[in-house]
Amino acid sequence: MGEHTDEELVHRACGGDRQAFVLLIERHYHRIYRLAARVLDGASAQDVTHDVCIALAVRLSSYRGNSRFVTWLYRVVVDAALDAMRRGAVCRRSNRDYAAEVASERADRVVRSQQSVWLRQVMARLPEALRLTSVLVLEEGLCHAEAGAVLGVSEATVSWRMHQVRQVLRALAADEEAFR
Repeated sequence: MGEHTDEELVHRACGGDRQAFVLLIERHYHRIYRLAARVLDGASAQDVTHDVCIALAVRLSSYRGNSRFVTWLYRVVVDAALDAMRRGAVCRRSNRDYAAEVASERADRVVRSQQSVWLRQVMARLPEALRLTSVLVLEEGLCHAEAGAVLGVSEATVSWRMHQVRQVLRALAADEEAFR
């Protein structure tokens, strides 16, 4: 069953095939949690991950195949994470925890340098829309069109947001360079 595409598994799961649903969840569980953890703190990310997995049993039937399943799934996770942020008023805490999550996740793979620490701190301070966009594009590797589909904005808006992120980084780097 592992050779089936996501779309085939969705079709089978919607038809009542429990094994297809289980395989779909197993295939994407880490992806769901990883994205939720980048937006929320650990405990909230676990809650959102479980909520998304449970909700998929009902929401799967709304997947129309207009985009890749993963793109649709990212939208579901982002919506659930934003709802959790609004419900729990965790915006301030999630920004702080986002920086800590990114730092700990990369600590095993990247030598901590002053530049990388600075970059993580700056990214954590970005407005929510810019931060979510940069997570999807830079960390999840989505193209601008896919990120736009996940966020419910146009590809041009994603491109503009990424331009804004680069401008913020350049301006902050220039300011800090002036003080050295």
